[in-house]
Amino acid sequence: MKPHQAPVIARGIRVVSPLAIVVGVYLLFAGHNSPGGGFTAGLVFGAVVVLRTIAGLHRPRRTIALIACGALLMAVISLLPLVWGGTLLDQQVVTFDLLILGTVKTGTALPFDIGVSMIVVGLVAAIINGFSAMPLDEVPQREPHRMTAAHTKQSGVT
Repeated sequence: MKPHQAPVIARGIRVVSPLAIVVGVYLLFAGHNSPGGGFTAGLVFGAVVVLRTIAGLHRPRRTIALIACGALLMAVISLLPLVWGGTLLDQQVVTFDLLILGTVKTGTALPFDIGVSMIVVGLVAAIINGFSAMPLDEVPQREPHRMTAAHTKQSGVT
């Protein structure tokens, strides 16, 4: 579907997409103290990709790069505690003060969740790319197989 074919749907998705991204970012940051996290945020971001693709507003590109970057980020965050003398997947907590927000406490789990989210979005986008690789009206049609007299004699069908 092209945006000019369904302008109301395209406009609605353009309005809803930023709101869904804000919800996804909230879920990403709130994931350790309440329901949410990298996987849930990735699904919300993936839903935005799906809606925008269906409306013809956007076609995902470089999905493999997104998946690879997410996996690399997760691997680095997982192995980084070994450099500090800790154990694999050990979390380091960082606390700092921001003028407006006050004291902010975060840790290595946040970049790990960002990596999870990147992988989920990349996988959803890759699936959508697979489904939308060729429009249905461009799929080559095969002729149905017709049985000839030679086939019926060979198979014993009379």
